[in-house]
Amino acid sequence: MKLKDKVIAEIKKIYDPEIPVNIYELGLIYDINVDKDNNVKIDMTLTSPNCPVAESLPNEVKSSVKEIKETKDVDLRLVWEPPWDKSMMSESAKLELNL
Repeated sequence: MKLKDKVIAEIKKIYDPEIPVNIYELGLIYDINVDKDNNVKIDMTLTSPNCPVAESLPNEVKSSVKEIKETKDVDLRLVWEPPWDKSMMSESAKLELNL
């Protein structure tokens, strides 16, 4: 399994506290980039800038990805462009939430 797939699998274990769907299916992860030295760069957003987990959720993602033994370093950027909306959710997330 490639490191990027392991990163995605790890991120899929993390749930938004307000929505019963993992943050990957919610579309909060905009980009995952793994370089040849196994440094992982993640661009993620939150459902809103005032999200109650604005501090803890990115740290949870970063520490979870760091747990993968092949990972050398994790650079997580919180981005607000483009703003998140429901259209970024996967089909399974939309089904889960009856949208």
